[in-house]
Amino acid sequence: MANKKENQIVVERETYEKNGKQYFSYFVKGNVRGKDVKASVMPLDIGGYTVLDIVFGNEMKAELVLNPYEIKDEKTGTVMSGNTYSVRSVDENGEIYECRIKPAKNSDKSLLNMILR
Repeated sequence: MANKKENQIVVERETYEKNGKQYFSYFVKGNVRGKDVKASVMPLDIGGYTVLDIVFGNEMKAELVLNPYEIKDEKTGTVMSGNTYSVRSVDENGEIYECRIKPAKNSDKSLLNMILR
């Protein structure tokens, strides 16, 4: 990836085997209160795994992109806020490849929020 930022958070992938086939798992690593942790992430739908293969290309890491949002409930005035996540890479020609992702489980969502603080 071109122009890597100093404190850029990345999504990594590693291979695992299941039923004689190789697959990739995707995760964000961090350290929370002195403990090394991994928050598993996945695409929004099953077809997203093909998109992730394209985004990662031959690399094992790609940039994590946070997209903050706020939604206001018009009836109560309550504002909900959070982030959506994407993984992004840029090829040698400057072409950007991106895929939306989400934490795999509720515990991964908690871990990811702790890593990003």
